[in-house]
Amino acid sequence: MLKNKKIPHTYVIIFYIIILSAVMTWIIPGGEYAETIVEKDGIEKTELTFKYIDSHAQTWQVFAALFKGFVKQSGIIVFILMIGGAFWIMNHSRAIDVGIFSFLKFTERLERNVFLKKIGVDNFVMVFIMLMFSAFGAIFGMSEETIAFIIILVPLAISMGYDSITGVCLVFVAAGLGFAGAILNPFTIGIAQGIAELPLFSGIEYRFFCWVVINLIGIIFILRYAHKVKRNPKASPVYEEDAYWRKKENQDVESIVYKTPISGWITYGIILTALIIFSIIYPMTEMKVGNSSTSLPMIPISVVLFAITGIFTLRKSVHFFVLSLLLYTIYFLIVGVMGYSWYIMKIATLFFAMGVFSGIAMNYSPNKITDLFLSGVKDILSAAVIVGLAGGIIVILEDGKVIDTILYGLSKSMNEMGNIASVGIMYVIQTIINIVIPSGSAKAALTMPIMAPFSDLIGISRQATVMAFQFGDGFTNMITPTSGVLIAVLGVARIPYEKWVKWILPFMIVLMIIGFLLLIPTVTMQLNGF
Repeated sequence: MLKNKKIPHTYVIIFYIIILSAVMTWIIPGGEYAETIVEKDGIEKTELTFKYIDSHAQTWQVFAALFKGFVKQSGIIVFILMIGGAFWIMNHSRAIDVGIFSFLKFTERLERNVFLKKIGVDNFVMVFIMLMFSAFGAIFGMSEETIAFIIILVPLAISMGYDSITGVCLVFVAAGLGFAGAILNPFTIGIAQGIAELPLFSGIEYRFFCWVVINLIGIIFILRYAHKVKRNPKASPVYEEDAYWRKKENQDVESIVYKTPISGWITYGIILTALIIFSIIYPMTEMKVGNSSTSLPMIPISVVLFAITGIFTLRKSVHFFVLSLLLYTIYFLIVGVMGYSWYIMKIATLFFAMGVFSGIAMNYSPNKITDLFLSGVKDILSAAVIVGLAGGIIVILEDGKVIDTILYGLSKSMNEMGNIASVGIMYVIQTIINIVIPSGSAKAALTMPIMAPFSDLIGISRQATVMAFQFGDGFTNMITPTSGVLIAVLGVARIPYEKWVKWILPFMIVLMIIGFLLLIPTVTMQLNGF
């Protein structure tokens, strides 16, 4: 009888968590951290001090939390809708299908290489993709940006004989592994070390070693799962859900008529003119990698490349030109994030422009472009709604004034413990806090002013404390329901949250154990920067 019991819908699960959070506001006393200015050695510093206040027990507010959750997560929600609409226009052009078909043909040719055939072309391709996104996560904290790539990597994984979970792993999990093993991430390591008064990005040697270890374990786990699914597709927990992607994949790519309308050349001219103007305004771009930067002519380079590739792709077919627009969008995404500190508004604008120009290049009418955009918004709306609902969890805990109390109570649990136990407790605390405060930069600003001085009192280096924050912040981003990015990724990939948790939980346990083991040398060995 229990076997026939239906698993609750993701919306239902999130609402249950909201109710549980409201119950906590009745049990846990209220509290808050306040900034106070203290003088040490003639220098004024700001410290956080905790005080108990009246809690605000939440009742009917669980319904208001839904509205506030949408407001709180409005940026990501609009980002998802714009990305969905833009890609729907591009998908209608069949350019991505053409690209995947060409890629698969290319991998078939690679099979002729004796070395690549021995290690497996699929293995080579997946490892390359995962290392690329992991590097993005480690260097500039790629997170929200992964949502856009899910629409590309999931169909690719399906076409290669895998499932949507594999596609999510190629981009989102890979970026998460990089985020956890952050090398130069300015949004986590940069802020945490700055607050802890450490030289920015010091201890990079050991963090790089940790990044290698975490990725090695992660890639092995993902490849083993991918091969299991390829041998038996029905072994995938999302086999039924993937019917949506398989239906799209089964469309006959070889029936596509390859042509280039005059509108494609007009689009090429408009974009090239715009790039030339931008290259004059921004001849040099200061690309930031961690605490270092270098000035490069990134936009002028794009002008030359686009001028050449645009002609070649248009002479072949407008589909390849549209595909090149996607590649240049990714290029400008990297330049924008690393050179101009772009965030979701500008990134969404970039993809929206890509979608519109794709429609123009295909000679679609303004009305058709609009209809396609709205169809894309409708198709991805459920993912956006889930993000708004998940935002309600944080709203309840914040309005109930219990988040700071939870943090304070956890920090007091570290008294009178050995170094290994203490750094382990710090790690556990940061992991638990990440469930209610998934933002790495916000958590660094809240916890490091407390943890850094506390580490001095118990004889642990502040660098070890930063590492505990880094691991605690990174791993649970891949499983916590309060992460708007995770919920959005699963919504776009059409993976039910409960199935994702069941699949990834063993992997999370392994990663958390590895994280603790990697923390031990920070308090038992003399490491550079520690």
